[in-house]
Amino acid sequence: MPTEWKSEHKLFPYQVGFTCPPHDWDAAPSDFSRVCPESVGVHGWMMHVPEYRHQLTQRNDKFNILDDFVHCMANNGADVCAQVGSNWVHASGLGVEGIKDFCQSLQDKHGVPLHMAGYAMVEALRSMNVEKVAINAVYHWPDWWSGTAAFLEEAGFDVVWAGNFADQGWFDTQQQVNDCRWVFDGDLALKSFEYVATQAPDADAYLGLGMCNFRSGENGLPQRILHLTSMLEDALGKMVIAHDTALYWRVFKSLSLKPNGNYGKLLSSL
Repeated sequence: MPTEWKSEHKLFPYQVGFTCPPHDWDAAPSDFSRVCPESVGVHGWMMHVPEYRHQLTQRNDKFNILDDFVHCMANNGADVCAQVGSNWVHASGLGVEGIKDFCQSLQDKHGVPLHMAGYAMVEALRSMNVEKVAINAVYHWPDWWSGTAAFLEEAGFDVVWAGNFADQGWFDTQQQVNDCRWVFDGDLALKSFEYVATQAPDADAYLGLGMCNFRSGENGLPQRILHLTSMLEDALGKMVIAHDTALYWRVFKSLSLKPNGNYGKLLSSL
C-alpha cells in the first residue's frame, strides 16, 4: 500500500469521507454526491458502537472513535472527512474552542481535515454574518437541542427561540416524535419553519437541527433540508441553515468547489 496517495492513483480527484452514527442509515454520502461535480467521490464509514441508544453520554464516551474514522479515511486517500451527528460537539464537553482544537489536532495527526456538523454550523453562521438565530429543533430531544442552543450561545450567537416538534404542538409527546424515527410528513417542513418564524420574526436566520427527513420527494421519498432550503427561504424571506447544509458547505469550502444547482443562500455563497 502507498504511504502517500498520488493523484494518478486516486479514483476521484477529490475524495470525501462521511461518518454515520451507529444504527442510522445516513443519507449524507448520497446527498452530497448527488450535488457534487463528477470529480468528487464519496465514501461512508459507519461507527460501530454496540448497544447504542442515542444517548449523549455514549457520544462522549466514544468521542475518540473519530480518531479511528479520520485515520481510516486518511489511509484510503480521503481529502476531507465530515462527521455527521450534530450533538457530538456539545456532548463532548470540550466547548467551542475545544472542538476547534480537537479537529485541528486530528488534521495535524493524520493530514486530513475533519469537519464536524455541529461546529460547521458555527462556521457557516459566522461566514454569513448572522447574529440572531431561531432554532427549529425538529425531532431532537430537549437535552439535545438545549445543548445545541448553549453551544451556539457560547460561540457568540443570540438564540432568540428554540423548540422541537412537540414544543411546536405537532405532536402531543416526545415519544410520538421518537416513534417517527427521524422521518416526517412532507408538509411538516414548511409548517414547522413557519411556526418558528412566527415566534422569532426578527431572527437573521432559521436553523434546522440534525439530519431530519421529510416525505417531500417523489412518491413520498424522504428528503433532508438540503432539498427544501430554497423553497423554505422563498417562503420565509430569511436564510435557512441546517446541519446538513452547513456540513456540506464546509466540505465544499475545503475542496474549493461548489455544488451543482441551487440549494439556498449558504451553499450559493461558495
